Amino acid sequence: MYHARVRMRLISLIVSVAALAATAEEPALILFNGKIVTVDGAFTYAQAVAIRDGRFVAVGSDADVRRLAGSNTKQIDLRGRTVIPGLSDNHLHSAGGGPGVDLSGARTLRQLLSAIAGRARKAAAGELIVTNSDWHEGQLKEQRLPLLRDLDSVVPDHPVVVVRGGHEYILNSAALARWNITKTTPQTDGGRIGRYDDGELNGELVDRARDAVTLPPPASRSFEQRLEDQIAEYQKLHASGLTTVRHPGGSIEQYRLLQEIEKRGRLDMRVVFLFRPAALEQSDVRPDDGDDRLRVGGIKLGVDGGFEGGWMRDPYAEPWGEAGHYRGLNTMPAVAFTSRVRELNRLGWRVWTHAVGDAAIDEVLAGYEAADADNPISSRRWGIEHAFIARPDHFARMRKLGLGISAQNHLYLAGPVLTKYWGAERGERATPMRAFFEAGLPTSAGTDSPVVPYRPLAVIAHFVTRRTLSGAVMGVDQAISREQALRASTIGNAWLSFEEGVKGSIEPGKYADLVVLSGDIMTCPDDQIENLTVLMTMVGGRTVFEGQKFDE
Repeated sequence: MYHARVRMRLISLIVSVAALAATAEEPALILFNGKIVTVDGAFTYAQAVAIRDGRFVAVGSDADVRRLAGSNTKQIDLRGRTVIPGLSDNHLHSAGGGPGVDLSGARTLRQLLSAIAGRARKAAAGELIVTNSDWHEGQLKEQRLPLLRDLDSVVPDHPVVVVRGGHEYILNSAALARWNITKTTPQTDGGRIGRYDDGELNGELVDRARDAVTLPPPASRSFEQRLEDQIAEYQKLHASGLTTVRHPGGSIEQYRLLQEIEKRGRLDMRVVFLFRPAALEQSDVRPDDGDDRLRVGGIKLGVDGGFEGGWMRDPYAEPWGEAGHYRGLNTMPAVAFTSRVRELNRLGWRVWTHAVGDAAIDEVLAGYEAADADNPISSRRWGIEHAFIARPDHFARMRKLGLGISAQNHLYLAGPVLTKYWGAERGERATPMRAFFEAGLPTSAGTDSPVVPYRPLAVIAHFVTRRTLSGAVMGVDQAISREQALRASTIGNAWLSFEEGVKGSIEPGKYADLVVLSGDIMTCPDDQIENLTVLMTMVGGRTVFEGQKFDE
């Protein structure tokens, strides 16, 4: 089958190869003797690629491509290795959870609490203890959060704030007292103050309720230090096979930092940057500013919470549903949301909105339809971030608006927890990838790192198998093929910023972004996909990561 598809590919590329030969310009680099998964329109395969001036100039058989080599062409024998287009992450905040007590390695509640207690023992009397966000209760054997009484049992005297994802803090008693949060503190719109069954506070502050807590800023680092930190983070991401990342909801300061990295010629990653709305008040940045390394991708909004606050049509499962009264959190009321998106549309901005629950998606679609009535958005590539509980009745409206889906593999980490919150039906159907593809919706893939670790091969593996960290397989009817998963992780991401014509597949004329893998991602056993080794990552034909040598 592979060789037959190679022959098909050669037929389609014969004109390209012949045209290159006619120019008498030799390639700078040729990779040969491999399995090249092109992810082109027909998802065909080849044996070799030629690269010049940062772009693919020929793709085909070893014989035809190597014939183009000149005296200065470097040639690399892939020794049968598999090459795929550079991988992308459509929703990556950072590669780690930031400063604070590191909980990423905890696998039991006891280990998590021990890490917090260990930091407290080294702290001055009364010093605030804050964790990082690089963890989730789904990684714990107990599959539950560390609540106030758990924290009080190991750290009774220091105020403790456990940062959980991007939507929740968990405080101990000393921290509640520090910020004067009591049983009589009013619950704010779009926020939730958690309680135990007996009515006592359990330490949870969800979404807008977190506004009562002011965490100290991270330790001061100079501009040069932050610049070097960002470069180092991208190097780490390159080692996982990432060549493009999309940062959702950043600040103007973060964007200026990236501009300076690019100005110095040190931005190896391709970055698509979405701003928070406040950034528009602080700068003259314009829609779609940028180039092939740093591009403005639009504005990110949000209308509901995360796992614990997705805004639902129907109540949460009990006891989370609070006797049928709790349906999640609406963090931006419909009137305000519609007004905001209509104004952003008037200003020419592309909008992507965080919406987890089905009621949240209802609100987003209504707001987008109002904006579309003012000025059509169907060709502008607006979309929805996450869309966990997208329903079949949403799909026709999404297609009419030309929307895309930015999906992540949250279910891998949080599957059993989502079932507790939302019930079996919603938990099993979370992130319905097959339904997105069958509905004809442009769909991309990512992680929401640090909520889920930034491993693009694990994203592909999860969407193919629907296997979770706990070992369970959830919603197998929403599993997709390897071809679909690889498209979502490559050219599906390029679509988000109108770049599918220049990246996301291995075709002549496109940027030479690629990854060399230790094994065949298209044929290896399912449980080996995420464990394939990235041997080399290239961006624009330049090696940005090199691991094991091909001849080792």
